[in-house]
Amino acid sequence: MMLRVVPEDSDQLVPLDRAVPGNESPGLLSGPLFGLDAAALAGVLAEEGEPSWRADQIVEAIYHQYIREISSITTLSLDLRRKLAARGRQIGRPEITKAFQSADGTERYLVQCSPGDPTTPGGPATVETVWMPDGDDGEAGDGSSDETKDWRRATICVSSQVGCAVNCQFCLTAKLGLQRNLTAGEIAGQIVAVLDRHGVRVGRDRVNLVFMGMGEPFLNYDNFMAAVRLLVHEVGLSPQRMTVSTSGVVPGIERFANEPPDIRPKLAISLNAPNDEIRAEIMPINRKWPISSVIDAVRRVRLRPHERITFEYVLLGGVTDWPEHALEVARLVRRTGLPAKVNLIAWNPGPQLHYTSPKPETAEQFQKALTAEGIPAYIRQPRGRDIFAACGQLKRTVEA
Repeated sequence: MMLRVVPEDSDQLVPLDRAVPGNESPGLLSGPLFGLDAAALAGVLAEEGEPSWRADQIVEAIYHQYIREISSITTLSLDLRRKLAARGRQIGRPEITKAFQSADGTERYLVQCSPGDPTTPGGPATVETVWMPDGDDGEAGDGSSDETKDWRRATICVSSQVGCAVNCQFCLTAKLGLQRNLTAGEIAGQIVAVLDRHGVRVGRDRVNLVFMGMGEPFLNYDNFMAAVRLLVHEVGLSPQRMTVSTSGVVPGIERFANEPPDIRPKLAISLNAPNDEIRAEIMPINRKWPISSVIDAVRRVRLRPHERITFEYVLLGGVTDWPEHALEVARLVRRTGLPAKVNLIAWNPGPQLHYTSPKPETAEQFQKALTAEGIPAYIRQPRGRDIFAACGQLKRTVEA
């Protein structure tokens, strides 16, 4: 297959550094309670003349009991509930408005963000979130604290932006362009909404989070990391059960490398090509940050014991799946000097995307070639292809 050249002046090349709605944070005196941590909630309550310990009651109610209405938080006095309601306060957790179920059990959700909250920068919006009840084997070999296969390991795939600016040519989300960033509460709220839907008991049920949905997390870095802190400190999820994927936003990787290990998710790099020439055509972001600069940034990440960096690699039939490409990928991975592994993803089709999936035997040969070079490689199982829930298929649709 011939690569389609994207001209330098094409309107498909969305500026990566332009201002986008959603970076602004509403003040403590307005906006939803969901998305605020215990300290911020204590500040809200102080304005009402309430003691700080009331914040712990709200944290328990909205982040652990999944309560969605202030009137239902019965640990708060009736007077305080009425007072908050009179101020126009709402919990304001994102809501699942539509769900689609795949034959393999995967569910794709259309999620309404900041419902009823006029203060959200950029206004209300919908994004897509995915529940995979048996995961997709994406964490295999990445140093997770438990990699046994004798029990369910559900995975939630989370969005960080409405649309995406990166414009990867093989991804449906790119067709939306970038509309706005999600707030920390909107990112974390997708997860809590799914936990609530499935009755997940945090601390008892194994759930993995992958920030690999719509958007580029490192182009919404502050809100992304605020959501992670909220999920760790208030919801009680482990950062070692979280993985964030970036297309190669070097400043974001450099900031991420300085995050404390007790709060930092695992890192996955969407490599998807064996060299700069091919990568620049299928991922225009490579023209700003070529592979060498991405590798240099990755070297700065201080890994936890047994942890590995993951390189995600989409196999495009006839474009990125040749045997010699596997050898190039192996050389790139070795250049990090860090424990690493490669996740191979057979391209998931979608309308207006002019690529083909590799043959199964081609994917297996690619995996064997990497393994022969000493690089652990795993083929990720496609989940939810029939409902457009697989990797690269999210597109904010109300249809299956």
